Amino acid sequence: MGKISLMLVDDHPLFRQGLRRVLEAEKDMEVIIEVADGDEALRIAKQLSPDVVIMDINLPGMNGLQVTRELKTAMPNVAVIMLTAYHDDEQIFHAVRAGAAAYFPKDVTPRRLVEAIRQVVQGNYVIDDEVLDKPEVANWLLQQFDQVAYIDGIPNEMFTPLSPREMEILQHIARGQSNKEVAYELGISRQTVKNHMTSILRKLAVNDRTQAALYAVRRGWIRLQDTES
Repeated sequence: MGKISLMLVDDHPLFRQGLRRVLEAEKDMEVIIEVADGDEALRIAKQLSPDVVIMDINLPGMNGLQVTRELKTAMPNVAVIMLTAYHDDEQIFHAVRAGAAAYFPKDVTPRRLVEAIRQVVQGNYVIDDEVLDKPEVANWLLQQFDQVAYIDGIPNEMFTPLSPREMEILQHIARGQSNKEVAYELGISRQTVKNHMTSILRKLAVNDRTQAALYAVRRGWIRLQDTES
């Protein structure tokens, strides 16, 4: 068997370089490319077909969750490991739902990350330091739904992923744009924007546009730089 081919997706060059040195110290691993942008990551991954993509969530362009969802739809055999500064149970759930095979905070030890890479190449998942196969991760997802998908008997849509259009609208909202301005830029009706906003607020379990924007920024779905006009 040849070396495990790796693609690194992170917009911080120093972090990528350090990660490359760690991974290429392993005889069975090879970093074939580094990418700093979400849209470029999706395009290049489709061209190069790496075995494993190590993905940040907070990226220019498409965020890591969006890239992962589209990448796994187009190339289900590519394994994605989320490596991010935004670490909580809810974020792990969103990452696995998007198609990630493992999720770690950026202070993960090199040994744990290397072990996870070898596991996901074999088709396994690594969640909370547990190695799970596909049936086990499906059961884990069901358990998460059972625990938090309902509040007082009412479905909690917070665990329904935002659609690509909803994520796009949320990015515009975070820049302070009105429904009218968003509709103009995207070439859709104001009512369509309003309908999407209603869905976004319901899914994120927040009360208004400002809370929705803060929710996305705090989890790295939207970059602070991208909210500047």
